[in-house]
Amino acid sequence: MTLTEKAAYLRGLAEGLKLDAEKPETKMFNAIMDLLDDLALTSSDMEDSIALINEQLDAVDEDLDELETFVYDELDDEDDYFDEDDVFEVECPNCKEVICVDADVLEEGSINCPNCNTPLEFEIDEDDEDDEDNDE
Repeated sequence: MTLTEKAAYLRGLAEGLKLDAEKPETKMFNAIMDLLDDLALTSSDMEDSIALINEQLDAVDEDLDELETFVYDELDDEDDYFDEDDVFEVECPNCKEVICVDADVLEEGSINCPNCNTPLEFEIDEDDEDDEDNDE
């Protein structure tokens, strides 16, 4: 039995008592019945709204799952989205924290340590790159 059905049942019981409508007790019972009706209807409306929100959330969740599958499958198929050769570990001389930097950061020449904010500078030895090219 729903709340609105229970409130209607109680209203029927109260009306079945054939109380004098002019007595203060009857007025109080009627006011309580009106309050119960309003609370039951509000609760019913909220249940309906929550059910609708749950349906919409489920749809969004399904769409997100499809999107994640599409994006991550595409990334798995591409070999060049992340290459371990492009990442270098650098130890901060100040805090000894090991951070990972990519080739773009090395080309910029410097960054601040994310842990202690100490400036870190990098030098790329062009001779090493030329030696690698000549070996091939």
